[in-house]
Amino acid sequence: MERVKAMPRNASAADADSYRPELIAEDEPRYLRRQKPVEIRRRKLGGRTWPYYRRVFFWSAIGVAGVSAACVIGDFLLNGRPMLLVKPDQIEVTGNHIVAREAVLQQFVRDANRSVVRVPLQARRSQIEQLPWVESASVQRVLPNRVRVDITERTPIAFLRISNQLALIDAHGVVLDRPDTSDIADFHFPIVTGVSDDLPRDQREKRMQIYQEFLKSIDLIRGGSSDRVSEVDLANPKDLRVVMTGLINPADPQSVLIHFGSGDFTNKFRMLVDNFQQWQANAGRVQSIDLQYSRQVVVNPETSAAVKR
Repeated sequence: MERVKAMPRNASAADADSYRPELIAEDEPRYLRRQKPVEIRRRKLGGRTWPYYRRVFFWSAIGVAGVSAACVIGDFLLNGRPMLLVKPDQIEVTGNHIVAREAVLQQFVRDANRSVVRVPLQARRSQIEQLPWVESASVQRVLPNRVRVDITERTPIAFLRISNQLALIDAHGVVLDRPDTSDIADFHFPIVTGVSDDLPRDQREKRMQIYQEFLKSIDLIRGGSSDRVSEVDLANPKDLRVVMTGLINPADPQSVLIHFGSGDFTNKFRMLVDNFQQWQANAGRVQSIDLQYSRQVVVNPETSAAVKR
């Protein structure tokens, strides 16, 4: 049953419309009305859905399988019998002509029955480079069970006389032991004196650079002149003393001691070649020539006076 509010006595007609029950009902706040109940769904498992947990389980299983596989493979690489270094034939050595293969294999004795993966390559390379005649080396693994060693040997450029012994020396001043007679037959070098093991390595290298510069300079003036050099004395860096033969005729065995000073070898040797025959005609047999001074030449300095250039 609807209730109708009574109008005040002094209310006008317009006010009567504002009190119409149906209008009042429309303007009532919505919260006063009875609302339709809302269904509330409860989320399970912390708000995550089953597909999410299936993905988590799938990738977790893959991760566990990957770790297990890595462990199995790692154990095989480190301890598997097919990976072991058992026989010397499994070590390949290339580039060696003077260096004995046995000397290289000796560096791998501690790696016997060890997986090639465990072989310390850098340490073995350093040990091999300490061997005489080895200038550089590379050591590589060749899976499953081999090691490859590539050697670059030192190149001698002269015989070195030390006391009564004859050794070899390379461009860096490294003194090398003479190899077997069969190998030394291929070497055709001058004999160098004035360099010894007591001299610091950098000093030996500098003197060998002077030696190489001299040979290159005289070959520019006359090809093959370096083959006529029999001995080079490097004891005094300010005076390179050289014993040469065949200055006039390559077949002439006469040897001459020449003082070349410390540089300008090209011009000095050109002057020697151009004037040697005349000097010999004037002085007789020429035994030595001093070219170390800039404005004079001394022929047979032990017995003669200087000749101006």
